Amino acid sequence: MGKATGSGGETARSVTARAPGKLNLVLRIGALQNDGYHEVASLYQAVSLFEEVTATPSDGFSVRFAGPIDGSFLPTDDSNLVIRAAKLLAHTMGITEGAALTVVKRVPIAGGMGGGSADAAATLVACDELWGTGLGRTGLLPLAAELGADVPFALEGGTAIGTGRGDQLTHALSQGEFHWVIVFSEHGLSTPIVYAELDAHRRRHSAALLAHDTVSVDAAALQAVRSGDHHALADALQNDMQAAALRLRPELGELLEFGESHESLAGIVAGSGPSCAFLMPHALAAAELQSALVRGGYDAVAVRGPVRGACVLDRG
Repeated sequence: MGKATGSGGETARSVTARAPGKLNLVLRIGALQNDGYHEVASLYQAVSLFEEVTATPSDGFSVRFAGPIDGSFLPTDDSNLVIRAAKLLAHTMGITEGAALTVVKRVPIAGGMGGGSADAAATLVACDELWGTGLGRTGLLPLAAELGADVPFALEGGTAIGTGRGDQLTHALSQGEFHWVIVFSEHGLSTPIVYAELDAHRRRHSAALLAHDTVSVDAAALQAVRSGDHHALADALQNDMQAAALRLRPELGELLEFGESHESLAGIVAGSGPSCAFLMPHALAAAELQSALVRGGYDAVAVRGPVRGACVLDRG
C-alpha cells in the first residue's frame, strides 16, 4: 500500500476541506422528457453556509457525521455520496489507500440547498490533497459531474448558470454581496416527489401552464446579479418548483408571508424545498429578520453570497 502524501510531498495526517450550500435564484424546469428527466435552467449562487469534510488515511473507506445538522440516520455504506466521491477519485487515479471521512453538516438534509453535493465536492478536494493526486478544482470537475448535477457547482462556487440537468455550468458575472436569511424545516422534502408533484400540477392546469421543452434564465436576473442590484434581483427571483413544494407543505406559504412582512425584499422556496430564503437589503436587516424568525420558533440563519467553491481549510 502506498503512502498518502499531500501536494508538497510530505505525509498528510489529515486534510479538512469545505464546500458551500447553494441557492437557486432562478429555477426553470422544462417539460418531462421521454427519458424521465427534465431540462433545467438555473441561476445558482453559493452562500456562506458550509459543509466540512476531514479526510484521514485509512485502510478502507468510512464516513461519520457531526455538526448542528443531525446526520445519524444517513447511510454510511457505498450508497453515500461521500463514500462514492472518495472511491471514484481513488479508482480514477489508481490510489490503493482508503480514507476515514468526517462530515460536519450545516446545510439542511433534503432542504433544497445542495448539502449532499457540497459534501461530495469537499470530499473530492480533501482526498485530492490527502493523496497528492494533484487534480485541483479543474481536474476534479469531470468526476464531480459523474456524482450528481449539483456537485460541479459546489466545487466551483460563485454565481453560475446551470443548464441541461443543471450540471452544464457557465460562470455568471456578479457584483457586490447579497444578504439572505435561510429558514430550515424540521423534515426534508424528497426532490423526486416534488418533481412528480410539479408534473401532476402541470397536468391539472395544462390549459394555463404550458411546460416548454427548452428553458432559460431570464436576462433580468442575470443583469441584477451583474449590477449588484438587490431590488432588481428580488423582482427576478423565480422557482418553478415552488408551487409543488407549497402544495406538499402548505405551511411554507405562512413562512413566506412572515418573512415578507419583516423587511425582506422577496422570499422564495430554496430549490425543491422545504428550506426558504429571504433576500434582504443589507446585513443588519438580515440579522433582524433572523432574530424575529427565531423568536417565532423557526430555525433560521443569516448568510451572504456569492462565496467561493470547495477549498482546503486545513492540512494536518
